[in-house]
Amino acid sequence: MRYKVLAADDETELLDALELYTERENIKLIKADSGSSALTLFEKEKPHLVLLDIMMPELDGFLVLRKIRAVSSVPAIMLTARSEDYDKILGLELGADDYITKPFNPMEVVARIKAQLRRCYDYKGSTADEELRCFDIVLNRAEACVFKHGRALELTKTEFLILELLMSGRGRIFTKRQIFDYARNDGYIADDNTVMVHISNLRAKIEDDPRSPKILKTIKGLGYKIEKEQA
Repeated sequence: MRYKVLAADDETELLDALELYTERENIKLIKADSGSSALTLFEKEKPHLVLLDIMMPELDGFLVLRKIRAVSSVPAIMLTARSEDYDKILGLELGADDYITKPFNPMEVVARIKAQLRRCYDYKGSTADEELRCFDIVLNRAEACVFKHGRALELTKTEFLILELLMSGRGRIFTKRQIFDYARNDGYIADDNTVMVHISNLRAKIEDDPRSPKILKTIKGLGYKIEKEQA
């Protein structure tokens, strides 16, 4: 079963970054950029958990939570750029289950999400998706190893994480920033050449002919993707 999390925040770039980490845990992130769109998506998608920013246009997180609590007891985590006790108390009184103050580490947010899913559902994590496969490549997340034609490949940690991200979203284009953020988790502090070097090194290990790649493709002006296999 794939769990769904509705995340509402008008800072959409934060949600895009968080989505990389939820995908790694096989959790689908449903993104809303306002309180009103969050309520619409809540009714449509029936998520297992909601992640609500307090300061949003149209309807703030408190009002959204109040409306959700009128019809559902789904776990709720609040996001806030403020740390005042009043906000936390009000959120908890309205039915919030947890609180996270911005700026946040995406890994912490995912850990809090997983804790709530374990508490409320039969959530066992991403063990069902420990292996990723495409073409003749097998990536084992639990053992942090990669095989091609049954032969183990020696990848650096960064190369492993880049390959994991691209294989987990086969057919999806990932930007250089998304790749860098996922693999390094310390912000986008390097130039484009950093990602390009890692991609080049990774191609040399997974492609039969790195000069004419069939698996890891460059999408000019956009980023990179792992091709989907043809049926």
